Amino acid sequence: MDMGSVLGRIERIWRYPIKSTGGELLDEVAVDARGLVGDRLYAVRDAEGKFGSGKNTRRFRRMPGLLQLRSRYPGGVVTKGPELLAPDGVPVPDPTAYVRRYLDRNDVEVARENTVSHFDQLPLALLTTATLDWVRAAVPGVHVDERRFRPNLLVRTPPGTPAFVEDEWFGGTARMGDTLRIRFVRSSERCVMTNEAQQDLPHSPLILRAIAQAHDMRLDALATVTRPGRVRLGDTLELT
Repeated sequence: MDMGSVLGRIERIWRYPIKSTGGELLDEVAVDARGLVGDRLYAVRDAEGKFGSGKNTRRFRRMPGLLQLRSRYPGGVVTKGPELLAPDGVPVPDPTAYVRRYLDRNDVEVARENTVSHFDQLPLALLTTATLDWVRAAVPGVHVDERRFRPNLLVRTPPGTPAFVEDEWFGGTARMGDTLRIRFVRSSERCVMTNEAQQDLPHSPLILRAIAQAHDMRLDALATVTRPGRVRLGDTLELT
């Protein structure tokens, strides 16, 4: 790929204040070394210190149903802490009390990140419309949008861009806006969370199966932030 080429434009910006819940759409946001400011800054944590997720690992505990909830920062102010929304979209007065009832567990709380990162992998996840369109075509009849893959940035790529074009970006750096610079590292290894039901998206095992067969369970581009800045809807993503 030529140096200085435009990879696409930022079509959607997603932030997930409480890990493993549905997120909030933004018009613009500050980005620092940790990622989008406030992204996954909170998580549902159990008594063993494991974080609620769609899978069981050393750091994560499967807690089905979290994706039916959403989180946001009222007025976009991160310092005030996140608001948790019930499946009907109504904000709850006490997030910890609510998730204890919702999950039927008394050992969980909505907790701010401390010494252990809430991120599964790297700070920033980008997905192209070219790859998303491929997924839709691979599983006809299944409702698919970018929420299945929980990117921070959905990038509108030019017509004719091949699926999985993100693979070509690894090892490169890109810029957005006036100062923001990122470095592409690798793709995410997808898990069962891709298939989970959330809001109006039904459960479907076909999605993960298609990705496994076509692309070794991998999809998107993960990046680190090399220079802080802001990202806005419509910004170009330009390879430097």
